[in-house]
Amino acid sequence: MLRILLLLTLLPGLAKFAIADVVKPALVEISANTQGTVRIEIRASIEALLTGINARYKNTQDAPTAEEYDELRVLEPEQLHIAFEPFKQEFLGRLALQADGKDVPLVIANVSIPEPGYPKVPRISVITLSGKLDQQTRSLQWYYPAKFGDNAVRVRQVDEANQRWHWSEWQWLRKDEPSEPFSLEELFHRRPITEVIISYVVIGFEHIVPKGTDHILFILGIFLLSTRMKPLLWQVTMFTVAHTLTLALSMKGIISLPANIVEPLIALSIAYVGIENVFAHSLHRSRLVLVFLFGLLHGLGFAGVLSEFGMPADAFATALISFNIGVELGQIAVIIFAYLLVGLWFRHKTWYHQRITIPGSLIIAAIGLYWTYDRIVF
Repeated sequence: MLRILLLLTLLPGLAKFAIADVVKPALVEISANTQGTVRIEIRASIEALLTGINARYKNTQDAPTAEEYDELRVLEPEQLHIAFEPFKQEFLGRLALQADGKDVPLVIANVSIPEPGYPKVPRISVITLSGKLDQQTRSLQWYYPAKFGDNAVRVRQVDEANQRWHWSEWQWLRKDEPSEPFSLEELFHRRPITEVIISYVVIGFEHIVPKGTDHILFILGIFLLSTRMKPLLWQVTMFTVAHTLTLALSMKGIISLPANIVEPLIALSIAYVGIENVFAHSLHRSRLVLVFLFGLLHGLGFAGVLSEFGMPADAFATALISFNIGVELGQIAVIIFAYLLVGLWFRHKTWYHQRITIPGSLIIAAIGLYWTYDRIVF
């Protein structure tokens, strides 16, 4: 009974987690021009920068400055500009761009702040820096302090005279360390294929555990109706095949749906699975079709994650497969956790459906319905 109570107390906590903003890494794009200039665009939440909310917090409500953050997020752009002005020098002083090991002086050229939008999504502003760059520079190295949060950075080489532009791949920086040097001598600065695989497997896994609250609830909804491993793995596999399909098509620009449509539908799919569990006493074949259809929908949600960071053009298939392997491993981890917590002990009990499936599914359905309402209204 203690395990049952633990499961039921964990599920409402997931709702609270998803209500708050998820702390996102900054995206940094550095353009090195062969004519001797460098331009850096940093896409980040100014509200988070001003309140010290970084990767230490899983969501903004965990931070002691959450109330101040919420006050800043509703400000008009002009007002947030004023609030950011005293912070500019500290911001510049903590960043570092080195060219062949020497610091490149930078100035803030522009700050672009959008209007307040959907209140459950961080407002992303663009801070543009500029500086002079020796035309003989061979490599660049970037540092963005952990105090400001995690960041992903890439470098573009610009040769305007010959109309040539070449992007490096992304580097993911999480440990308060500078990037690996970006070469300015090659057309592409390619990472070993093993690094691409490991990087995208980790991204996929982390998008489920711990960041994918809605996907976790969907998998738990699947688990609660039948704890037998074979049908569970069939359902998870169908889900993975489906979201791989729409993810690939979306990343290639073949299909696209706006987030204000996709996100409420994903929440509704969670609610549907929870409600179906209450009235269904056994697993039907139609469940596989349903899971496949919902997987197509969730794949569009996954595309939103990868679209922020892009995919390596020369290793698109490898990165896509690796990401999906990470997602699959995350889903299996959720199932194993739920099985060890509940299934292993109670799956053969005659009262399993009445005391485990129904209460757990009602909680999942309630959270899904609340998310659906919340994502439609806002």
